[in-house]
Amino acid sequence: MNFLGLCLLTLWLYLPGFLANTFAMMWGKWLPKTGYGPWPIDGGRTLSDGKRILGDGKTWNGLIGGSLTSGLLSMLIVASLGDIPGADVAVGENGIFTHPLQGAEGAWFSVGGEMLTAFILGSFLGFFCLVGDSSGSFVKRRRGLRREGDISSKAPLLDTLPFAIMVFLAGQLFLGTSILADPELRLPMLALVLFTPVLHRSFNVFGYKIGWKDVPY
Repeated sequence: MNFLGLCLLTLWLYLPGFLANTFAMMWGKWLPKTGYGPWPIDGGRTLSDGKRILGDGKTWNGLIGGSLTSGLLSMLIVASLGDIPGADVAVGENGIFTHPLQGAEGAWFSVGGEMLTAFILGSFLGFFCLVGDSSGSFVKRRRGLRREGDISSKAPLLDTLPFAIMVFLAGQLFLGTSILADPELRLPMLALVLFTPVLHRSFNVFGYKIGWKDVPY
């Protein structure tokens, strides 16, 4: 498989993590309309600089709901692919739509059958994506770069790079023998990190156009 194919394969394998921000935004925006939440993660607390730790945009309903929805997406992906190929199958041999549970047998998240394993994997990716996103918000607030206006963010790279870096780093460090932790994916991961601002902006503009987001960033 060529380099572009490996990049697309990496994006496919990590898709539940990459979409976690969108899922979190939906939970953060829609759940309060039912009368529940929002529940800011920082509880309204500030640090010694007088600024909120994370702000109202980072909520428990977004973190938990986004992570679990990523788990459900992972289940849907696994259910659509059928049998898991052998762990010794080379990366990319099955094309871009390689089974995300390839090589996961015996891993810490491989419990209770394929569907539960897929759910844990997807929730794991979603959680670390949102942890990365929150870390970006923490840094922005320390630097006084809160989101303002309808055109763009004051810190577009801090809106995008932390979540991509965090989800790839978590995959490489904690997913053991899974195909998601294969060293051959590291260079494509770096390329995707560099491309993520464009990808993230495109998703957000689409969400803004259809009314899912209040701002296009």
